Amino acid sequence: MPSPSSKIISMRDAKDIFGKISQTNHYVVSFSALNNAVVNHISRKFGVSDARDFVSRKSGLLCSEAVLPTSGYATAQVKGDFMGIPQEFAHTRLYTDINFTFYVDNDYKNLRIFEGWMDYISSGSNKEVDENTDFYYRRFQYPDTYKVDTMYISKFERDYKNEMVYQFRNAFPKSMTSIPVAYGTADLLKINVTFNYDRYIINPGSYSGSKSNKKPTSKPNNDNPLNKKVTIDDVILNNPTRTIFNEEAYIRERYNLSQ
Repeated sequence: MPSPSSKIISMRDAKDIFGKISQTNHYVVSFSALNNAVVNHISRKFGVSDARDFVSRKSGLLCSEAVLPTSGYATAQVKGDFMGIPQEFAHTRLYTDINFTFYVDNDYKNLRIFEGWMDYISSGSNKEVDENTDFYYRRFQYPDTYKVDTMYISKFERDYKNEMVYQFRNAFPKSMTSIPVAYGTADLLKINVTFNYDRYIINPGSYSGSKSNKKPTSKPNNDNPLNKKVTIDDVILNNPTRTIFNEEAYIRERYNLSQ
């Protein structure tokens, strides 16, 4: 195998490489609907009657910071196969928790929803003992009642030609950081929420960029059957990854809609 060597690159090559760097401020976050038990708990205890609609349509727009996920492997070391050379082999894929920062609206609805979601997870004893008593204890709910089926981060560029969609399976809020408040110059109130999930999937069907401009082969898109005239409103309402972000240029290109 030849050794690498240094070489001079032309300005044209440098421009082609460094002129196509992705930017961090083009993304959108969205959630699938909360479980009925979580919605009822938030409504009864925290006074938010439209928690399901708020989470699926508005919380993503209030997300000021997000992170793209990564993963790693737990390994086991094996010695003795080759004298003096230890080897490692992967046996478990590990997923890191992800952090989101949300703006808090002036009626604290976003904050109350996440507090209610967290509170529901450990509210299994609420029907048996009053929370204000000295002998109150915690009992946790079943995971399938508080985890959302899917959560998405869509990372795209300003021309909407290239996109990566990260789909998280069975996500739930694991922790919330404390929120500082202080006298003095006013600032926007934010809350940081850490989510745990079972795994994430990078959705290749949403990636539309290639040199040949060919879209990947996938199952027929039920959102756009041949016998139905599709409008932008139909796409926004029916596409779960786009319900909270009206990206008209992206939608026109992806579904070949006329002006």
